[in-house]
Amino acid sequence: MGKIIVAGIGPGSREDITPAVLDAVRAADAIVGYKYYFQFIQQYVHQGCECIDTGMKRERDRAEQAFELAEQDKTVVVISSGDAGIYGMTPLIYEMKRQRGSDVVIESLPGISAFQKAASLLGAPIGHDLCIISLSDLMTPWEVIERRIKAAAVGDFITAVYNPKSNGRYWQLYRLLELFLQQRSADTPVGYVRQAGREEQEITVTTLGEFDPEQVDMFTVILIGNSQSYIHDGLMITPRGYYREQQDQAIKPGQQIMINSFRTIESELRNQDIPLDHKWALLHAIHTTADFDMERILYTDDKAVETLYNQVVKGLLRTIVTDVTMVTSGIRKGALARLGIEAKCYLSDPRVAEMAAAQGITRTQAGIRLAVEEHPDALFAFGNAPTALMELCDLIRKGKAHPAGIIAAPVGFVHVRESKHMVKPFKDIPKIIVEGRKGGSNLAATLCNAILTFDDAEQLKPGRDL
Repeated sequence: MGKIIVAGIGPGSREDITPAVLDAVRAADAIVGYKYYFQFIQQYVHQGCECIDTGMKRERDRAEQAFELAEQDKTVVVISSGDAGIYGMTPLIYEMKRQRGSDVVIESLPGISAFQKAASLLGAPIGHDLCIISLSDLMTPWEVIERRIKAAAVGDFITAVYNPKSNGRYWQLYRLLELFLQQRSADTPVGYVRQAGREEQEITVTTLGEFDPEQVDMFTVILIGNSQSYIHDGLMITPRGYYREQQDQAIKPGQQIMINSFRTIESELRNQDIPLDHKWALLHAIHTTADFDMERILYTDDKAVETLYNQVVKGLLRTIVTDVTMVTSGIRKGALARLGIEAKCYLSDPRVAEMAAAQGITRTQAGIRLAVEEHPDALFAFGNAPTALMELCDLIRKGKAHPAGIIAAPVGFVHVRESKHMVKPFKDIPKIIVEGRKGGSNLAATLCNAILTFDDAEQLKPGRDL
């Protein structure tokens, strides 16, 4: 009884064929394969070797011919592009052996797959966990393919996409793109290679948001990066984590826990495509409350966090005024000292009780009146008292207060929503608002911390001042 050797001849370059495959081709009594692939091995075939080539979609015919020859005691090499075990002939050969009850010996020789060749041309995009998905639904129902796409996107896998388009399959790649953008940032790197390893080779690096499905065809392999992937010098890089391990040695355990928490929160956000400064505030809010409803109710003016941080850096913002002492206590002392910022609450000032009694107002209202007299241009942060926030709004309208910014997060059931509505008309003041009834001193404090650490946002590295 003969032998069938199923050999992957690589993506299309003679230089990418392994020595083991070349030895098998040289020694073969017969070679069976798709006719297009013979051009890559023709020079290694010995005279007298029987070559049987067929057209596309004739895989079963080729497999049957290989068994008929092998059952005549011949050594038959079945060639397949890339790696024969990945969308190639190897599974079919083993299934047919079982179906025929054949005693033919089967041997599989691996080859360089198209996604591996494409990866080498794109840089280092597959440095971590990855998966491969074919968009061809000839033998796999689309419902199954779509479930796999969703799992890859949610699981943050680097994803190689085979068979992305054909003349009859034009919409599947658009659907994949839609599903990935529901889970991944539009900045996620994407690379694709057409005719990898062949003379017609074309290499493109782009992003998920800029990717145009019309630029690819059935000869293209696509690689979608994960949340850690980035583009540098026109190449895709997915870090394995070696440099992060070195950097993390200097990170305190508490900060490392916070970093891991932020990464988890970011991966679970419903909407990944949001501005960085809003995301930074949102991550802080969810981390403090474990409440993903913050995605819906946290409002920030355009670039509010970035604007307020820049005022701090330029020395224009030097004071944070809070409505209650719990907010002041939650603002990181290390960040305040590092940036030269003073956080103040007037609630314990002896003048407050006297003013409140004399004027018939709450103590928090009196505290804000005193604060405005001394620091009219401070950042005002409210986590408890809606009456204090309403007092500030009244003083702004009277021209007595000119806040650098407002954090509006009072909590409760009386005048809470109204106080937040009163803030929004001040278009020229950067605002962060926890809408509705929710809020709290912890939220107001963490939003202050988000502003003071905005320079850590891009690296998603919170907790420097813990």
